[in-house]
Amino acid sequence: MSGSDPRAAVARAHHEEWARVVAALTRRFGDLDVAEEAAAEAFATAVERWPADGVPDRPGAWLTTTATRKAIDRIRREQRREEKHREAPMCSQDAAEPVGAVEDDRLRLVFTCCHPALARETRVALTLRMLGGLTVAEIARAFLLTESATARRITRAKAKIRGAGIPYRVPSADDLPARVSGVLAVLYLVFNEGYLATGPDTDPVRPALTGEAIRLTRLLRALLPEDGEVAGLLALMLLTEARRPARVAADGRLVVLAEQDRGRWDAALVAEGHRLVRERLASGVAPGRYQLLAAINAVHTSAPDAASTDWSQVLALYDQLVRLDPSPVVALNRAVALAEVDGAGAALPVVDRLGDALDGYHAYHATRADLLRRLGRTGPARAAYRRALELAGNSAETAYLGARLAELG
Repeated sequence: MSGSDPRAAVARAHHEEWARVVAALTRRFGDLDVAEEAAAEAFATAVERWPADGVPDRPGAWLTTTATRKAIDRIRREQRREEKHREAPMCSQDAAEPVGAVEDDRLRLVFTCCHPALARETRVALTLRMLGGLTVAEIARAFLLTESATARRITRAKAKIRGAGIPYRVPSADDLPARVSGVLAVLYLVFNEGYLATGPDTDPVRPALTGEAIRLTRLLRALLPEDGEVAGLLALMLLTEARRPARVAADGRLVVLAEQDRGRWDAALVAEGHRLVRERLASGVAPGRYQLLAAINAVHTSAPDAASTDWSQVLALYDQLVRLDPSPVVALNRAVALAEVDGAGAALPVVDRLGDALDGYHAYHATRADLLRRLGRTGPARAAYRRALELAGNSAETAYLGARLAELG
């Protein structure tokens, strides 16, 4: 037993081990409900036992063993205990056999959660719950839904997986290209939730979640080395993760890109991300959405300081991206680049036209407030900052927006 603080150890284990425990139990028992509930019970037991007994030297192994016992106990208690009890060792035996194109429990869990039979929003919610260990309340805030609606979405997804007999495995190599786009979309959203989490009471940055998204994307890259969008997403994640050390100030305030200390960026991640972007450019194949986003990030991370950013190149890349993805959020980001090239006066009408689509999005109001501030329209800028504050997703954003509002007097 180690001598670390038990409460901190449980919290750390939840960040680091939740996905591994759930994936291991799903592999053995083939039931997401059993896996999730047994994992939750194991962590609850850790909260009770570790303060008295001490923190295990191998917390993950302890949690997996405890969760397995909880799952077996649950199966035995159910009405069909004899039948289900016979299924449990069969699932355990099957786990040793080939189950897809890669041997990784958590990646198989992602492919199970991202099955085409499930709606895209449901795939994301289920993956955030099963892989990221987010609570229903946290997922609800991310989707701007009620907790009850989110819980129903997750419950229906698990029931559909169970009822349809969706297998817990990565598809065959021939099936991967058709399935991978949905997995990439979910992994990107999992990464974003870790990079700047939703919810006022959560840590604004969750390195365990971003790290897991990067690890799984690396596995996909090994599976599909010629897939440009897999490489693009990996590059995008690496270039974004590289900036994480400078993302939040010591006082908990969000630090925007233009104000970040670039000396704190992870140079190794930046170099790897740039290499992937160059490889895709050299391929001569037209870039997809993630490759363009990675290229935009490469421009930002190539500049030694904010003033040296090649905004004309950023705008040109956004012009390409908006043709592939004409979403309001992409249009908003393009407007930010337009403001740097042609001025805030040129960008504000573009942003205003997005109001109906993005009124509930805090970044829309924050962008609009910044443009109004730069144009000297202090009153409307204050109102826009206040609206952004009402919608801000976490404490780091709230602190940043509050400071900008205070600067206006």
